[in-house]
Amino acid sequence: MYSADINKIIPFSSVDGPGNRTAIFLQGCNFNCKYCHNPETRNHCINCMDCVEPCPSAALKNENGKVVFYPEKCIGCDTCINICKHGATPRIVRLTSEQTFEKICENVPFIRGITFSGGECMLYPDFMREVFMLCKEKNLGTLIDSNGSVDFEKHTKLLEYTDGVMLDIKAYDRQEHINVTDVKNDTVLKNALFLASLGKLFEVRTVIVPELFDFRKTVFDTSAALAPFLVKSNIRYKLISYRENGVRKEYRNYRMPTEEEMNEAKEIAQKNGFRDIVLI
Repeated sequence: MYSADINKIIPFSSVDGPGNRTAIFLQGCNFNCKYCHNPETRNHCINCMDCVEPCPSAALKNENGKVVFYPEKCIGCDTCINICKHGATPRIVRLTSEQTFEKICENVPFIRGITFSGGECMLYPDFMREVFMLCKEKNLGTLIDSNGSVDFEKHTKLLEYTDGVMLDIKAYDRQEHINVTDVKNDTVLKNALFLASLGKLFEVRTVIVPELFDFRKTVFDTSAALAPFLVKSNIRYKLISYRENGVRKEYRNYRMPTEEEMNEAKEIAQKNGFRDIVLI
């Protein structure tokens, strides 16, 4: 049985896929996106203890040199996250696939499915497969929210239990993608085509940051590459306006796109055949 570091579980979410869903956020990410709005999900706690004493509710303890989190005491003040110098959080719970499924079952009468997110949840493919197998026994929908950095073609057993993938296209141009994330995008683009060919690409998403990359080129190239697959299956294109909420201080100087720029991005995708386009 596999286990994973759980950053948080949102019992009822209406923004992490269709319908009411339980969203499970896993800790750890292999991208370093400049506009990330939850950067504390990137790294793992290194047990420096800087956050233990300042915690106002004593939800953190130093136990044999490790920071131990007691969620029942946490008041969600984010003191620990704001103190952390390592882009991490101590508010992590290690759960097995069965323990995670038990959490999901508490919400079963009220949810349509579950979504794994992060961080980057594809860093835990075997764990997700075990949870999805259990979810299918309850007829729950299963979605993956991914940055596309892990090769899905190497995880076909996971895809057997996956209804769809919501895939980030941070930037289509390779160098621009490196500028945004510190990582090249060869695997991301490969995944987009592979998942689309299987009918598993539920949604692609691009955060529009006009000063960071050429969003017009990214939207055009992404929609053009995926256009041939729209004949057989619907793929949603979600265009997300950059907002500074949660972004690290050193990267809060980007401006939000104008309404005109967002509509321009939508029109570019429409011209390439996309009909299901969401602006947020």
